[in-house]
Amino acid sequence: MFRFKQFAVRQDRCPMKVGTDGVLLGAWAEVRPGDRRMLDVGTGTGLIALMLAQRSAAWITAVDIDVECATQAAENFAASPWADRLDAVSVAVQRYDPVEKFDLIVSNPPYYVDSLLSPDEGRNTARHAAGLPFGELAAAVVRLLSPGGRFALVLPPVEMQRFRSAALGRLYPVRWTEVCSTPRRGVRRILAEFCTTPVPAPEPARLIIELGGPDSYTEDYRRLTGDFYLKF
Repeated sequence: MFRFKQFAVRQDRCPMKVGTDGVLLGAWAEVRPGDRRMLDVGTGTGLIALMLAQRSAAWITAVDIDVECATQAAENFAASPWADRLDAVSVAVQRYDPVEKFDLIVSNPPYYVDSLLSPDEGRNTARHAAGLPFGELAAAVVRLLSPGGRFALVLPPVEMQRFRSAALGRLYPVRWTEVCSTPRRGVRRILAEFCTTPVPAPEPARLIIELGGPDSYTEDYRRLTGDFYLKF
């Protein structure tokens, strides 16, 4: 079990465990006071949905094609302080057809394209983009976003460029943060937020996680994740 300040996450039945990528996205995605409905695509343990529930008063739906993940997310939701406005559904987002659309959609999607498959089918689903190609993800987001809605996701740099190419002409970046482990290392992840209306490309921001020594987390990282991690 992974414990945060206001909730805990059981993860024994999910191929992909709690990690920095999910925490970054759950803390970074913009939450607006008027947001009524949110969607977490490929929820896994339900981590990002739980973080959004802590940060907002919205109704949050979490979808995952893996039945075990959706079941574990539902159990984590039920044990949280926000059980009455969290829902987990086992369905591929390509086939998901809700009654209402969403003000915010988030995803920490599978992104491996060229790497070898694992003998573990569940881990393949969680890690490889074969089950959720970027073009299909972009199409689902456009279909499910409400007017003025946003889509936030986290990906490595090469995969983010692949996603942008797949979403070209349909989704336009409005926020862009490059994440580095330390000042001397290159960009490890990109946090990006998109909308469906053409807008000028944003100026990239930079987030450095730590300075390189023991317990050397930067103030920016502490400020971003401080409402969640017990260590802060």
